[in-house]
Amino acid sequence: MKIGILETGVPPKELDSYASYGNMLKNFITRTASEGFEFEIYTVLDGNFPASAQACDGWMITGSKYGVYENLPWMLTLQELVREIHAAGLPMVGICFGHQLIAEALGGKVEKSPKGWGVGLHDYTLTPQAPDWMQTDSGGFTLNAMHQDQISQLPEDSSVVASSEFCEYAALLYGDSIITFQGHPEFSIDYETDLLELRKLTVIPEDRATPALQRLKQAGACEDGAVLSKWAVDFFRQHKSA
Repeated sequence: MKIGILETGVPPKELDSYASYGNMLKNFITRTASEGFEFEIYTVLDGNFPASAQACDGWMITGSKYGVYENLPWMLTLQELVREIHAAGLPMVGICFGHQLIAEALGGKVEKSPKGWGVGLHDYTLTPQAPDWMQTDSGGFTLNAMHQDQISQLPEDSSVVASSEFCEYAALLYGDSIITFQGHPEFSIDYETDLLELRKLTVIPEDRATPALQRLKQAGACEDGAVLSKWAVDFFRQHKSA
C-alpha cells in the first residue's frame, strides 16, 4: 500500500540531527508495520504536490510551525487536495497542523487558543463516539503536544473521538476514511524535550515550558505513539482490503 506523506513543516535547523517530519511519519507507521507499506514524501510546503488524490492509496499530513489561518497559497492548494481525497473516500491521517488543516478544509474553523501553548505530555480521554478499534485499557492515551492553535468549530461530518481539558477536539473521525490527532504520536520524548528546550528561549512562556519539561524528564516518562501507530496501520489496511 502506497502512502503519500504531505510534508507541511521541517524541524528547526538546531535539531537537524533528527529525522524530517515526513520521515518521522514514515517511522511512525513502520514502528508497528514491518512490511506492506511504501511511502512517497511530497514537500507541499515548497509547492511539491502530487498530481492527484489517486497518486497514492492513502495519505498523511504532518505538523508545521504555521497557522492554518495564514492561508498561504500552498495551504489553500493543500485544502483543495484534502477535499479531493475526502471525496474519493481515500484514507487519510492528519497530525497537529494536519488535524487542523483537514478540519478547516472540510468546513471547520481553527484559531489561536485563549488557553495558550499546549506542550509536553498530554493525556487524552476517549469519548463514547470512539470506535471499538480505538479502545484502550486506560480509556485514553498520552501523546506529546506542541501547539497553541486549536479547532474552535467542528466540520459537520466529524465526530470527536478523544478530548482533554486543554483540547476539547483532540481527535476527530470523519466517517471511516479520515482520522486526525492534535497531539504528536510521531514525536519521541527526546525530540519533544529538545524542541521545548529550544522554544522556551524564544516562543513558549517559561511558566508553561518548565512543568512540561519536568514531566518529560521524569524517570519512566512515556507516550503512546506505538498504540496510535497500530491504529493508523489498521486504519489504512482496512481500506486496502475493502
